[in-house]
Amino acid sequence: MTPFLRTMTVVARRDFLAIVATPTFLLFLLAPLFMLGMGLAGGMGASQLADSARGTGRIVAVADAADLEALRAADARLRAAMPRPPATLELRAATPANADPVAIAHEKGSDTYAVMIGALAAPHIVEREAGGSAGRYLALLAGEALHSRAAGPPPPVTPRFEALASGGTSVALQQSIGFAAVFVIFLLTLLLAGQTVSSLAEEKGNKVIEILAAAVPLEGVFLGKLLGMLGVAILFIAFWLAIAVVAGLIYAAGLDPAALAAAGAAPVPALATAPATGWPFFLAIGFAYFVMAFLLLGAVFLGIGSQAGTVREIQMLSLPITIFQVAMFSLSSAGASAPGSGLATFAQIFPFSSPLAMAARAATDEARGIHLLALGWQALWVALVVYLSVRLFRSGVLSGRGDWRFWKRRLR
Repeated sequence: MTPFLRTMTVVARRDFLAIVATPTFLLFLLAPLFMLGMGLAGGMGASQLADSARGTGRIVAVADAADLEALRAADARLRAAMPRPPATLELRAATPANADPVAIAHEKGSDTYAVMIGALAAPHIVEREAGGSAGRYLALLAGEALHSRAAGPPPPVTPRFEALASGGTSVALQQSIGFAAVFVIFLLTLLLAGQTVSSLAEEKGNKVIEILAAAVPLEGVFLGKLLGMLGVAILFIAFWLAIAVVAGLIYAAGLDPAALAAAGAAPVPALATAPATGWPFFLAIGFAYFVMAFLLLGAVFLGIGSQAGTVREIQMLSLPITIFQVAMFSLSSAGASAPGSGLATFAQIFPFSSPLAMAARAATDEARGIHLLALGWQALWVALVVYLSVRLFRSGVLSGRGDWRFWKRRLR
């Protein structure tokens, strides 16, 4: 065999065994299955979120029991004749519990666009937006119901319209805010927590970590690296947040209300919706949940990454962690699309998905005390994961190669 062929064979065998003769190679082989499963889970969550956003709208008609059947039949005829029917009609019998249309419009769990109450000839219609199509449809519905029952010419309908001062709260938009919080926390932790293992790989490659291990306690090295990267993540967030604020101020300063009024343009509306807990609390608690998610994932990255002896092994070990994080994102997204369901409750309790799922809950549930309990629960798991990761970190640094040597002996 020529030297060229011998060299090629040795290098090929070495590179092949360097990848195959490791316990992480099985995870690498199964990665396509994991990615397929996570893709299906993510698609299911996105589908549930879209279905939830489409199915939460309604219009409500409160009438006497004798008028309910006429309203239902009139609604069926009108919807059959319309190319784009309005939101789902909900019929209620007139009772003392249904006497306040404003209270019905503010009920939780669904977007109520308009509420009609009173006699069909002179209904009182409360609508979210003045002059909206939902209120006009209810007035048309009352006229159609009277026309179907009248022997002669139907009596005229004289509705009294009232617009909600606050415009109401959009459940679908609040769920969208919750999903956005899940996505932002997931993206930031995935991008920034992975940097911890990159720095560890560099220090193991140039023997810096061994020098640190001989000089200072390894527990301090571990926590220092974790908190240092947390500081980098906070600086990263502050930088982009400052850019967003400055851009918003520049945009607002460029809007001249007098010029807009002269041009006949409508004034710029305020935010159409807000999280159930309010923007200040939502942003503050979202940042706290990001810190918890970062500490959990960063500790796992450091602990498991310390078991690798080469950069190649670290990259292969990062893959299953990333897949697990994608699974937590899919679980939290599915929970955000169905607030109050068993899936959402499980996502809020499971430690690694809890920060993401609780951030989504802050957008749809106005209760605030539960978030203090959730932060305490997550802090316990952060302490447990850090404790276990420190032990792995010590074992991996002191051995120099991690604990994979036993498996490599078995594979040879």
